[in-house]
Parts: sequence; structure tokens; C-alpha cells
Amino acid sequence: MTRTTFIVRRLVPALALVGLALLPLASGAEPITKAQVTIVDLSAEANRNAPNDLARATAYFEAQDANAAELAKRVNRSIAAGLETARAYASVKAKSGNTSTWPVYGKNARTIEAWRMRSEIQFETRDMAALSELLGKLQATLTIGQITLLPAPETRKRAEDEATLDAIAAFQARAALIAKAVGKSYRVRQMSINTGGSRPVYPMARAAPMAMAADAAPMPVEAGDSTVTVTVTGQIELPID
Repeated sequence: MTRTTFIVRRLVPALALVGLALLPLASGAEPITKAQVTIVDLSAEANRNAPNDLARATAYFEAQDANAAELAKRVNRSIAAGLETARAYASVKAKSGNTSTWPVYGKNARTIEAWRMRSEIQFETRDMAALSELLGKLQATLTIGQITLLPAPETRKRAEDEATLDAIAAFQARAALIAKAVGKSYRVRQMSINTGGSRPVYPMARAAPMAMAADAAPMPVEAGDSTVTVTVTGQIELPID
């Protein structure tokens, strides 16, 4: 008896809820729908110049010899001499870079006739004048591979922050312009922010090192600026009356 009463008490409220749920449909009431809107895709872009206050460069020595051991000695001596020269420039960070050795095959492509080896020194500095002078001296024994000029991390971040504010303001201005043109208000539906930009890279022509005087002319290095670009893309909603 107790169990039966318990079941009835649970079924009655359940049936009542079912009846309430069906009541709007039975009376012909329309289901509630969300307000309709027009979605407009937008994008805006802003640029800021950032000074290239950081330089990275690569110098290397490459040679070939039938004797792999003698080849390694020759290359290592040249790299060691280059690192020793760089130690005189405290504002320039120098470190050993990539080193690789590979065989040189004869005409039949089966017999190894010689070995070729290449070893690098990598430089990084914010002192352009010191780097220019150092590279000028190293050209007597090493080949300059590439110079990359770019904003330092904190310099780039400052330019990105400024460009981001400009891009967001441009996005909002364009959204307001569109909304005003159709006589509507607007709401930002979604927004994404992307950063990019360009920086100068100066690949150096491949050439053998040349014997130079001790007072070799510095290598010209013009830092210039990099362009930092921020793009804002997104969607806005315009209500439909």
C-alpha cells in the first residue's frame, strides 16, 4: 500500500507537467524564436614602423680536401681565429653555428674523391657599428653568409601594441559607419587579431674570403625600420526589424 501510494504521487505531478508542456501547442501558440539579425564580415588593418635595433649575422668557412682530418683542422683553425677576433667586441655575442661535412664523389658517382666541410659563426648585437667593423675584419678569412636586421622583442611588442589599438579603432569605426548607413545599431559578434610584418634580410653573395689589410673597411650596415602589421577580422550583427 505504501509503495503504491508513492508511485501515484510521482506519476500525478509528471502527468501534470506533460499536460502543461502540451498546452501551448494545443492552443495554437507559436514557439518563441530568437531575434533575427544580419551578419556582416569586417576587417581592418593598421601599420606601425619599428626600428631595427637588433642585428643577426652569419659568417662561415668552407673548404674541400681529400684528407678529411686535414680538412677538419683547416676549417677549425679558421673558425677559432674568427671567434678570437670577435672576443674583442664585447657588445657582439658570438657563438659556434652549424657544422657539416659531406663527401664529394667522382664522375662515376660511386667513388669518394674528397670531403667538403662548412662551419659557421653566428653573431647577435644591438651595436650596429661594432658589428659592421667586426664583419669587415672577418671578411679577410671568412665568408659573410647573411645579415638579418629586426626589431628587438621589446621594440616589436611596443609597435604591435600601438598597431593593435589602431586596428581595433579602425574596426569599430567601420562597423559604426555601416550601421549608420543602414540606420541600425550594431553588436560585435566575434573578433580575431593577427600580427605580422616584414623585416629586411640581406643575403650576401657567395664568394671566397679575400686577403685584406688589418684596417679593413667596415661592412656597411643600415638598420632602417620594419613594418609591423596588425589585422583585425570579425563579424557584427545588425538587427532586423
